[in-house]
Order: sequence, then C-alpha cells, then structure tokens
Amino acid sequence: MAHLFTRLLLATECSEFDVGAEKMAFALAQRCQLPLATVVPLVSNPEYEALAPQIAARAEQEAATKIAKLRTHASTAQVAIDLRVRRGEEPYLEIIEEARATDSEMIIIRRRGKRGLLANLLVGEMVSKVVAHAPCHVLIVPPEANMWSQRVLVAVDPTEDGRPIVAIATGVAAQCGLPLHVVSVVAAEGLRAQAQALINQMVEQAQHDGVAAIGEVRVGKPFTEILAAREASGSDLIVMGSRGDSRIGRALVGGVAQKVMGLSEYPVLVLHF
Repeated sequence: MAHLFTRLLLATECSEFDVGAEKMAFALAQRCQLPLATVVPLVSNPEYEALAPQIAARAEQEAATKIAKLRTHASTAQVAIDLRVRRGEEPYLEIIEEARATDSEMIIIRRRGKRGLLANLLVGEMVSKVVAHAPCHVLIVPPEANMWSQRVLVAVDPTEDGRPIVAIATGVAAQCGLPLHVVSVVAAEGLRAQAQALINQMVEQAQHDGVAAIGEVRVGKPFTEILAAREASGSDLIVMGSRGDSRIGRALVGGVAQKVMGLSEYPVLVLHF
C-alpha cells in the first residue's frame, strides 16, 4: 500500500516539551522508510541582537548544542533528517514557511510549550498558530505520547463535510492495520437518528475499504463526548478537522478541536482541506 503521507515535517525547538513529537516523527519516518524534513525555529530580533550580542551568541550556542543532540537521536533511530534552522521574530511563521517550501503533507509538532495558568487547557500560542495557519495537516503530540497501535478514532460532524475526514482516517487505520471508530456528537436526542444514518454510510465505506469500523452518535458537549468516546474505545489516535474564519484576519482553530488538542493525552491529527 502506498504511504498516506510521504512528505513529513518535524517542527521542534528541541525542548523538553518536544520530546514526544520528535519520537513520533522518528517512528513515522522509520516505519515508512522516509526522509524527515526538520525545522528548528529560532527567535531572532536584529535590533535586540545588535544591542546585546553576547546574549544572542549564547542563545546560538545553546541552540547548536540542542540541535547536535537532535541529530544524534535521529541517527540512533536510523532516520535521515534534512534539518533547517530558520530565524525570525515569530517561530510559527518560520514553521509555516518551511512547510510551504518543502511542500509538506503533515507537520508534526508538540502540544504545548511553556507552562501557564491554564496549562491543562492550553495547547500553547505558538502551536495553536501553526495549526491555524498550516498549509497541510498537523499532528499534535503530547510529550509522553507513543506511536498509535490500538485504534483510530475520527470525530466528524454528521454532514457531507465529514466524508473526506473519515476517508483519511480510514487510510491511516488501514496503513497501521487498526480498527476505526467513527463518532459524531449532536446537541439533542432528536437529532440522533438522522446523524446516525449518515455515520452508518461513512462506516460502510470504511468497511468497504477493508477497515474494521464501527460508528456511534453521542449527545452532549462535543469535546467532552469525543474524549469520552476515545477512552471508551481505547483509541490512541484522534483524527478531526479544523475550522477557520478568514473574516477576522487569520484562521482560528475551532473551539472543539482546540479543547480536544489541549486535553487529550494522545496524539491528535488535525486535517486541513
């Protein structure tokens, strides 16, 4: 079977929060025998660096040490990495531009950076911006996450827009030889029957494509029910789509996706179309 994603981009700042994303990227590249493009964004402010060259030089040295360790880890994992360091005032912009330059199909990135007051709910501003503006799909990886091996859960609205999301999730499940769990959440019990009919069609298509799939419709708050479905099904990868709103100047990750990404202890693959 042809690989679903062949152009992977690991985005890392080589911090303690990036360990899970790095490990996941190495595992994916090794499994698929693919080279791994890697971008390390460094904050760079020419005016500040001109005023404080010693601090800038120290930051560069620290980055060089971290990058050397990353290369060593990649070599140990027997993964060939094509590493680029990009400097700019906004790290997320450097990641986005590298994804465009390499025509990446999926960015692999950590879940959050610095701890904050609402650390359990926040994905991290930089990561949120990457997910919102990415020109491709984004895999968000918590620090302690491992490669999925149990079941893939795909969360969709009970509309025609859900079909391409389920199709990609089916491909991911098929490549890994895993079952698929399709879940949709509606606001009221009276909406369940109609939603279930459409979800059943999506499940039938997945089964036709050779994947053991089941589906369910839940009633309640979407992010709560998606996470509950993940736990009940034993899934260790969540797949979902994102929503944007260009009217306010930049894309935003939908509230449901944002909360699932922030609260899930398992990888979340956010799809862009």
